[in-house]
Amino acid sequence: MGEPTTWRRCSVCKNPIPFGAIHQVCSVSTCNRPRTGLVFCSVTCWEIHLPDVNHREAWAVERRAPLTRDSESTGAVASGPQRRIVRPTVSTPVAAAATAPNEVLIVASRLKEYVRVKSGGYNTSDRVLEPLSEIVRRVCDQAIDNARRDGRMTVLDRDIPDV
Repeated sequence: MGEPTTWRRCSVCKNPIPFGAIHQVCSVSTCNRPRTGLVFCSVTCWEIHLPDVNHREAWAVERRAPLTRDSESTGAVASGPQRRIVRPTVSTPVAAAATAPNEVLIVASRLKEYVRVKSGGYNTSDRVLEPLSEIVRRVCDQAIDNARRDGRMTVLDRDIPDV
């Protein structure tokens, strides 16, 4: 029998991860314990595990599998940089402005239900979702500025301006 080519299997899709291959690990320590040892063949597989584990803040960290079974026990890995792939948090205001999603922030079904109950039966057009999302973005931007002014990295309820 020859030397095995598979280092481990993806924790989600169970596809093989060969020796020396790039893979993803979770940044959260509980996912990296020897007993847990979650590894993912792609960022997509890493994202699939997020709803089950309920991390507050996490990102995928790119790693390279050991070159051989022998190097696995010594901790040696294939050469190459290890990149941190950041998921939803953006640390700088400039980067945040460039990558902030411009999608609908309002849950349509909840809004429509609220309007229907509050008004006694009115319907709501889908076209109101984008303008309301724009209002939410403006309020969030003001709240972020207030938190930054106070030297915090957390937006609190007191940062939200009166509307």
